[in-house]
Amino acid sequence: MGPIGIFDSGYGGLTILNDIRTALPQYDYIYLGDNARTPYGTRSFEVVYQYTLECVEKLFSMGCHLVILACNTASAKALRTIQQNDLPRIDASRRVLGVIRPTVEILPTLSSTKHVGILATPGTVQSESYPIEIHKIDPSIEVHAVACPMWVPLIENNEHLSEGAAYFVQKNINELMQLDPQIDSIILGCTHYPLLIPVIQRYLMPSIRIISQGTIVAASLKDYLTRHPEMEQKCRKGGGCIYFTTESPGKFNTSATLFLNQRIEALHLEL
Repeated sequence: MGPIGIFDSGYGGLTILNDIRTALPQYDYIYLGDNARTPYGTRSFEVVYQYTLECVEKLFSMGCHLVILACNTASAKALRTIQQNDLPRIDASRRVLGVIRPTVEILPTLSSTKHVGILATPGTVQSESYPIEIHKIDPSIEVHAVACPMWVPLIENNEHLSEGAAYFVQKNINELMQLDPQIDSIILGCTHYPLLIPVIQRYLMPSIRIISQGTIVAASLKDYLTRHPEMEQKCRKGGGCIYFTTESPGKFNTSATLFLNQRIEALHLEL
């Protein structure tokens, strides 16, 4: 038995972890943030794949049988290759899951106009993973995406509630709504973005639904473990969580409080 691994290129995955632990508090978790090499959002497919694979293999070596890529860029650029090419080689009994598929699976129940917007990092938008996955479920849904390159740096520098952040949020939302005024649901396609919801709401009609991933991914994981008892039995139950970062633990601890609203003590990890 081992912990459930939660991986992100930086801090945003902590929002996913927080919701997963709220829904499934009985399990042990390891969080790994590759903060030394963040951001992933502007890197090539090959680099994101290599970095993500290294981190997944590290979590496997630490006892994880199941790893969640709590990162949209890694889910978009690396997940499928790892699932199809690497898991059979590493250990066919282990599993790696992402955050994009669970998010799009609930869209048909949320959007009445069938016009959906995506706000995400440049890498996630470039990958076109969201339109591809959405159209597998319902080809008739209209999808428009806008890259928001400034949002993550603003959040990680604790400027996400500043007027500077408001300028970029308004700019990107206006760009999206000009592409398609019929949009009634917007997916926040980056795990950092929930911290910007109070600002985002200022520039959207109340009728437009903001889709944040944390609770969706948590519910999907709970369902997955129910449907796969053979994996559930491999997940250690102790209710604990250990945090690792490839950067300075002190820096990670300070920034993590933005996402978790609690103090943590992370450990440094070399890859």
